[in-house]
Amino acid sequence: MRRAFTLLEVMVALAIFAFAAVVLGAAYVNVLNAYEQAQRGNQYDQDVSFARAQLLAEPDHDKAEQGGDYDSFAGRHVKWHATIEATGTADLFLVTFVCEVLEPSGNGLQTVTEHFNVDRPTWADPVVNSTLRQNAQNRIKGLQGTNP
Repeated sequence: MRRAFTLLEVMVALAIFAFAAVVLGAAYVNVLNAYEQAQRGNQYDQDVSFARAQLLAEPDHDKAEQGGDYDSFAGRHVKWHATIEATGTADLFLVTFVCEVLEPSGNGLQTVTEHFNVDRPTWADPVVNSTLRQNAQNRIKGLQGTNP
């Protein structure tokens, strides 16, 4: 007498196989979506990095704050501006950089805001800068004990 699988056993095996196929298919779709998101993020990073480089290359304080815009090679429109604040140290500025990247379709605006310090002598007011440098020299002399 030959033994074979019962109809119930075959149905359970097919259900397990179908469940595994659905789970693996969903995982594959998620991986593809993650790759797409990562690629899109890298493209945004390139656009923001180029805009930041434009800011850091600008020697004029007012033009740097005003910002600029350009169309990237992928057809996205990039607009940036900055808020530049003087610190208590000569030639050192606190910069709030805002970059907006708009998709070619007009949908999907991404805004990136960064805060960083920049050492930029060309942005400084010469009168204020000389006062800050003199104050720093006096503090150093005081720490060294050579202040009269």
